[in-house]
Amino acid sequence: MSKNSRLVYSTDQGRMCPDCEQPQEQCICGEATPPAAEVVLISLDTKGRKGKGVTLVQGLGLDKPGLDTLSKQMKKQCGVGGSVKDWTIEMQGDQRSKLSPLLEALGYRVKVR
Repeated sequence: MSKNSRLVYSTDQGRMCPDCEQPQEQCICGEATPPAAEVVLISLDTKGRKGKGVTLVQGLGLDKPGLDTLSKQMKKQCGVGGSVKDWTIEMQGDQRSKLSPLLEALGYRVKVR
């Protein structure tokens, strides 16, 4: 990204592509980032949830339909509920040990916290 970039944060459009400065759904770069180049962060969060643990999966670099599909596959494998919020997959309970091998089999590099 150059110094003269006109890329700004927008709540209306969501995430923006740093290269073409378009919303990720309308990216004109033509090439998606390969999964091996991305580091997926899997963490456990309990803040603001009355002590209940929620597993967060961040950094997948997928569009909304891709996140929904992957989320459904992950929920089915773990046998729990969950949702996709703000480009993050949230799953009930501590599922870090089950999700790490699944994502590695799909070609992602995984970092567990």
